[in-house]
Amino acid sequence: MADLIYEVHNHLARITLNRPKQLNCFSEEMIRLWTEALEDVRDNDDVYALLLSGNGKAFCAGGDVKAMAAGDGFFESHEDISSTALARKNSLWKGIQRIPLLLEEIDKPVVAKIHGAAVGAGLDMALMCDVRIAGESASMSESYFNAGIVPGDGGAYFLPRLVGRDKALDLFWTARTLKGKEAADMGLVTHCVPDAELDAFVEQYMEKLLAAPQQAMRLTKRAVVQGEQSSLRASLDLISSFMGIVTELDDYRQRTSALVAKMQRKAQ
Repeated sequence: MADLIYEVHNHLARITLNRPKQLNCFSEEMIRLWTEALEDVRDNDDVYALLLSGNGKAFCAGGDVKAMAAGDGFFESHEDISSTALARKNSLWKGIQRIPLLLEEIDKPVVAKIHGAAVGAGLDMALMCDVRIAGESASMSESYFNAGIVPGDGGAYFLPRLVGRDKALDLFWTARTLKGKEAADMGLVTHCVPDAELDAFVEQYMEKLLAAPQQAMRLTKRAVVQGEQSSLRASLDLISSFMGIVTELDDYRQRTSALVAKMQRKAQ
């Protein structure tokens, strides 16, 4: 079977990493299929939300360390690119670094379901998502120093924005492992639930997103992301434009009418 499974059903897109024997560590095929799937999520109006998960015992073990040690590829290609630093840089740019750049273009909600190990770049793939839901026994580690490398996929950008600079550096420098609850307490994951409840919790969460006012949800995400990089005045200008747009939509009229009717019933 393919190293990654991409499906869309009832407006929900699912990306499932599918190398269970290798704990879903990356392959050239996986990265290629991943980028193609994200392009479809971005462009397909039938997709309302995206769920990322892994098959087998782990979410994702990150890069293929055996391939890297053999000089047989650096995430993007299995060609012999070990001769120059520039070739390795370009391999990252053409390969795994396309994923965070594509995610930045997606206004739809992206949720990661984390079970088992989420290690190195595997953890960073979850950090790039909007929301992370982890099981209590999930193990998360920024393990790059164990292999003597740096977080080349975007982890150095995403992690400090979630947990702060000091905690991010601590996690990179020590390569220590966090379990689900500690990761949630730190802000690394959004929700931590008992392992037995993880699947049901995530499915219910996705159902809420699918039932939400879609355009308002996408514009809110865009406003939050752009607001992180802009001034207050620019942020307020943007959100006032979005308010003008959403109040012209059927979602606004139907939902406000329903709220008024509900208030009237309670008053009777």
